[in-house]
Amino acid sequence: MPDSMSMFRLMGLPDFQAGDDLAQKIIDTLTTQNQTLVAGDILVIAHKVVSKSEGACAYLEDITPSEEAIELAKTVNKDPRKVEVILSQSTRIVRAMKRPDQEEGVLIAEHKNGYICANAAVDESNADHPGQLILLPEDPDKSARLLCHKLEAHFGCDLGVVISDTFGRPWRLGQTNVAIGLANVPGVMHMLGELDAFGRPLSVTAPAFADELAAASGLLMEKSAKSPVIVFRGLSWPKTDSSSRDLIRAHNEDLFR
Repeated sequence: MPDSMSMFRLMGLPDFQAGDDLAQKIIDTLTTQNQTLVAGDILVIAHKVVSKSEGACAYLEDITPSEEAIELAKTVNKDPRKVEVILSQSTRIVRAMKRPDQEEGVLIAEHKNGYICANAAVDESNADHPGQLILLPEDPDKSARLLCHKLEAHFGCDLGVVISDTFGRPWRLGQTNVAIGLANVPGVMHMLGELDAFGRPLSVTAPAFADELAAASGLLMEKSAKSPVIVFRGLSWPKTDSSSRDLIRAHNEDLFR
């Protein structure tokens, strides 16, 4: 790995609506600021601008909750219409609970793409108006590939794209960004057979490279700053045909299922 790298956030991007060309907006903003992308750059992009561009949103006024949603909403004191949307994005509810000190409880769900997260990643923050719920892109890996292909075609070099979202963690407080969509960037760097600093062979070391990028992007990706695109430069990484599913632990290896 190199001795140093740099990262910067792309400021000046507009608010996004369904049908907007996100890749072109990134190109235009870079051009306006006399910046470019170079070979090996990796862009970490907050999923909300991808979701908004693709129209991956729901609106509470359009939702009629099912009996299941109504009953579950009572358990966690959530709007049953929001719970209905969460159920529509989930394959199962892992845990539903509300502590006495909470106004609104927690729904931990397995998203239909395999991620375990709060509310199946259905979110109201940075929505354009009250009652709008932002969902994950239908196929985040496909979204990342399409963005990457257009950016590579314009800048004439190999690039990487990571689409990120903010997840909580079961054994630690706070949230961090994780990778939910990948293009070219490896999800996991398998180091089996390599040597550690003392010459001993590595047997299980496998850094989650894409998650490390996503987490680092959170240092500059302030929710209030409208900076959903972070560019990493100077890293050495192998271009791969990767998928965010490479980061999901297989069911038969899940000790807590």
